[in-house]
Amino acid sequence: MQHLSGQPNVVEFKGAFEDRHSVHLVMELCAGGELFDRIIAHGHYSERAAAALCRSIVNVVHACHFMGVVHRDLKPENFLFASKDEGAMLKATDFGLSVFIEEGKVYRDIVGSAYYVAPEVLKRSYGKEIDIWSAGVILYILLSGVPPFWAETEKGIFDEILKGELDFESHPWPLISKSAKDLVRKMLTKDPKKRITSAEVLEHPWLKEGGEASDKPIDSAVLSRMNQFRAMNKLKKLALKVIAESLTEEDIKGLKAMFTNMDTDKSGTITYDELKSGLARLGSRLSETEVKQLMDAADVDGNGTIDYIEFISATMHKHKLERDEHLYKAFQYFDKDGSGYITKDELETAMREHGMADETNIKEIISEVDKDNDGKIDYDEFCAMMRSKMQPLGIHS
Repeated sequence: MQHLSGQPNVVEFKGAFEDRHSVHLVMELCAGGELFDRIIAHGHYSERAAAALCRSIVNVVHACHFMGVVHRDLKPENFLFASKDEGAMLKATDFGLSVFIEEGKVYRDIVGSAYYVAPEVLKRSYGKEIDIWSAGVILYILLSGVPPFWAETEKGIFDEILKGELDFESHPWPLISKSAKDLVRKMLTKDPKKRITSAEVLEHPWLKEGGEASDKPIDSAVLSRMNQFRAMNKLKKLALKVIAESLTEEDIKGLKAMFTNMDTDKSGTITYDELKSGLARLGSRLSETEVKQLMDAADVDGNGTIDYIEFISATMHKHKLERDEHLYKAFQYFDKDGSGYITKDELETAMREHGMADETNIKEIISEVDKDNDGKIDYDEFCAMMRSKMQPLGIHS
């Protein structure tokens, strides 16, 4: 991040210091919230607004590539607004998976988050072109509200990415300009050698400031779908945390000892260094990149450390977390009155307890999970949501 210092669309690195246990990074405060949150709060936006946001994202890619860096994890959650002001700048953060470009080197680690991964990453042979693909996926979502490659499982998502078939027929694509679709196609070209470069993206007629992007509002259904896409993982992670809190000593046999052994300073939390050294003691040969992915995946509240409940929900074997008795306990946590259904009010109460309540989020969650459209979530619908796999790469919860 010091290498990219001074780039206006990159969060500023202020300095670093260390104590006996940790290295502390001091970063610019970006109080304006995440990319999707801002769009949804506004309630409407246009192709021109989407072009401006995409321009900021591709400016970051262009700066990175110019300075010899591949970001490798571009996704909406890694973009924050500097402040709550209307004209606040969009800034990239979290360069934990970034690497310096080495001339002629082919990268082989599978990194990134499932929806945004380029096909050549899955083939374990890639270069800086992957950042353009990820930015193209974000642009597709900005214009339609859903990712271009979608499936119920992570493997299904990867299969769709490798096919590379883009849907421009479904709503709202017939209403989106030809110029916008042209740019999306060029950014999501399967062959990285034929994919458009960051400099070419910035010169595209649709993206240029004062260019072809229309100021006509995009259909409000797009915002609704975008909100639904953003909200689902929050409910799922909350439910998994509830399950982890209710597990018995028998269920977590061995995991408690593992946590204690890794928590060498006995602070009740595991830092990145403790996780790395603890995994090494267990004989793991994970790279620093893979350890960072595990850390980010397990750290649900994003405070830079893993607490006991986060550790259990991340390391517990999947089949145990998905046992009927555990899913039923989680369901009961939300179903406060024991009616056999989770209502809008009950979902709102549970999410507010964890600082996640948002009227639009809650409506969209119910709309997505409620398959029989009766306005509430029954146990079967809840289980189907929990067993669907729509998490980023590396997440085990």
